[in-house]
Amino acid sequence: MRNGHRSALVFALLAFALLSVGDAVVKSMAGMWPGTAISALRYLLGAVGLGAVLFAREGRAGFAYPKFRWQMLRGLSVSISAVSFFSAVQLMPIGEATAISFTSPMITALLAALILKEPLRRETWIASAVAFAGVLIILRPNFGLLGWVALLPVLAATGMAFLMIANRKVAGTGSALAMQFNVASIGAFCLFFATVTGHFSGLAFFAVAIPSATVIAKCALIAVTATAAHACLFIATTRADASAIAPMTYVQLLLAGGFGWVLFGERPDALALLGSAVIVVAGLYLWRSGKAPPETVLTD
Repeated sequence: MRNGHRSALVFALLAFALLSVGDAVVKSMAGMWPGTAISALRYLLGAVGLGAVLFAREGRAGFAYPKFRWQMLRGLSVSISAVSFFSAVQLMPIGEATAISFTSPMITALLAALILKEPLRRETWIASAVAFAGVLIILRPNFGLLGWVALLPVLAATGMAFLMIANRKVAGTGSALAMQFNVASIGAFCLFFATVTGHFSGLAFFAVAIPSATVIAKCALIAVTATAAHACLFIATTRADASAIAPMTYVQLLLAGGFGWVLFGERPDALALLGSAVIVVAGLYLWRSGKAPPETVLTD
């Protein structure tokens, strides 16, 4: 049992490390391709790979979309989260964008009360208030520089929160592999539409040029690392309780800050560190109270 618990933590650590690697790759593509196109190609490649494995294991029966409206919400939610977060890390420090995205568990708890009619406890209100205080601390300098664009990580966190709500509604309707394919395939469709719309919007930031081999290779790397991360996290949850794995999510935050510092010369100031610490404290508090869904951090 102890060995199983340790291996679960190792797989969880690997999962969140891979997600951080993918985020760093996205950051390295700033100015090369817009976040809409990166996320569209990432989910298209992911859907193709998952679809091949799904067909080999379950045949045509695996390609069903039970509770289709909720499946559509899953795909739309992950699309919003991907575009928002990928665009955010191209425009602002990766560590700060990642820290803000960690408000997702608090947003999920609030949405669960509104949509699923789950009881909203005092601990949820406290954690949410503390977390958003941390967000405001981080946003203060970024909002002055970027304007409303600085809120993109908050939008990404909200998208992931809606994804978690929709995940609960489709739970048990198919295998984990089928559920991954469903969200990836619908997400790819939504993201393709967003990419085309953005390209013809006239905004230079969303203009899509013919991708170079480097861009395609990096998008493929993002797809592989994200898919491998989800697989590692799934294995981790089969070997230990989700509550035991939840604190490992903060490895992603530490690595994001480290990659930003080493690879992109992003030196967090005192306010950014304080805001990040406040969000982490809020997340740990919510986790200790038994209401923090660990899967909400999977922003890729």
